Amino acid sequence: MKIRQDAWSHEDDVLLAETVLKHIKEGSTQLRAFDEVGDELNRTSAACGFRWNAVVRNRYMKQIAEAKKERKERKRAASYSYYPQMRPMWAPQPTMERVNQSLDSEMSLESVIDYLQSMMHTSSQSSALQRENERLVKENQELESRNNELERELKKIKQDNSIIEEDYQSLIQIMNRARRMAILEDEESLSTASFKMDKNGNLEKLAK
Repeated sequence: MKIRQDAWSHEDDVLLAETVLKHIKEGSTQLRAFDEVGDELNRTSAACGFRWNAVVRNRYMKQIAEAKKERKERKRAASYSYYPQMRPMWAPQPTMERVNQSLDSEMSLESVIDYLQSMMHTSSQSSALQRENERLVKENQELESRNNELERELKKIKQDNSIIEEDYQSLIQIMNRARRMAILEDEESLSTASFKMDKNGNLEKLAK
């Protein structure tokens, strides 16, 4: 069987995987790993990247996860050693060997910049939350003031309505008494009136 001159061997794949895992652990990028392997195997970094993503990567998923975990632990240890005020009370104290290892592998200018950027992002989020909290407090105070004002207006309306209701009932009572008095007067007038027959045979009320 004819073999391509640029075919990847098992040794090439192992070199590619080990180099990528090393760069992941050290906090470097896969692009740098592809460049390094390309120089070793006389291939382009693009070819190395394609080989990694298409073939090799799926074989090393567990090792990739472990490498990322180790990278995270290294960064945390390095941050604690450079910024002791960030170390929680329960965090284990790093040994001198781990500190030296962290200084050698992680405390590059890039890691310091990453840490400062994360601190700036955290500070920015804190400032935004503080401004939002101040806005909500002010809005709540305005709503409470408006609610108190509406309650006072409602109380006054209820009082005015009560007075109007009382006046209305009084007016009804006065009208009823006036109506009864008018009826009584009419009845008295009819009972005491005198009539006489005129020459045409009609009844005529006589004046008292």
